[in-house]
Amino acid sequence: MPIRWVPFVLCGAVLAAGLAAHPSAGFVAGVLGVAVVEALDRRHRGWLIARLALLALVAPFDPGGLTAALFITVPFAAYFTVGRRTAIALGAGGAAALAAGYALTGRGEVSDLVMYAVGLTLALTAAAVAVGEMDARAQLERAVAGIAELSAERERNRLARDIHDSLGHHLTAIAVQLEKAEAFRDRDPAAAGRAVADARWSAKEALAEVRDSVRALRDATPSLHDLARHAHDVTVDVAGDEEALAPAVRLAVYRAAQEALTNARRHGNARAVSVVADFRDGTARLTVTDDGRGLPEVPGIGFGLRGMRERVEQLGGTVVVDPADPGVRVRVTIPA
Repeated sequence: MPIRWVPFVLCGAVLAAGLAAHPSAGFVAGVLGVAVVEALDRRHRGWLIARLALLALVAPFDPGGLTAALFITVPFAAYFTVGRRTAIALGAGGAAALAAGYALTGRGEVSDLVMYAVGLTLALTAAAVAVGEMDARAQLERAVAGIAELSAERERNRLARDIHDSLGHHLTAIAVQLEKAEAFRDRDPAAAGRAVADARWSAKEALAEVRDSVRALRDATPSLHDLARHAHDVTVDVAGDEEALAPAVRLAVYRAAQEALTNARRHGNARAVSVVADFRDGTARLTVTDDGRGLPEVPGIGFGLRGMRERVEQLGGTVVVDPADPGVRVRVTIPA
């Protein structure tokens, strides 16, 4: 705490003045005892009682009344231990006791009482500042911890979406191509061979994307044209400059198209998928249409569609899923 030194300076000043005016072993021991108690943990209420006891013991060895200034350390310490109201009450009690002592003994001046009040005000103000700083630091630490937790959660969600969108797409493609290869193995060996080659390519792509995700060293955002590579049932038509998009927007568009393509193959049993993108006029528009069996009678929101919407909505965009004739149409709009 930046102002913890205040009571020690006060003790030092009182000790120096006392030694100059009336050196006494009892006075020195009492002031040093107050300083030692001040160095201990303020959070224990017992130290407040110890301060008062030491000040009561040292008072008889202080004919000049200098220890009155040390009573300020009691409400100062109480501010940290028992709170503002008790500290003010103790300070007021000390002022009342000091005034009563002056009235009964005839020792002291009004100026001494005024100086005590000024010192008390400064000490309580300093304690209030310190407590405010401690509270602000605690709030900041809680806020930082909350932000860290939120960032970790968002990163977990992002990784989950990436794994689902990337691996889910490639694994679905591998399964479809292997089924195709098995179906055409005897009737059309050439088609079966192409399907196996496509499955092998998807496996390599999946492995490459896993490595990129783990290392977080993706050199370039994937292009929509990658979806049509080695996939004979996908057509891609892009208008505008895809590379001019912000990386986050470009990745969101790619993942949305990838997820729509995966759903068309996995759930819609589609034979052909059309991917149309328009990146002109400051907006990224994507439309993915398939000729599959269409939307289910009881529609639900799977993890893939949820992840697609979360990714797009974070960029201020929208996702609309409509039935086509036949199949399903997915439309994505993101401000570029």
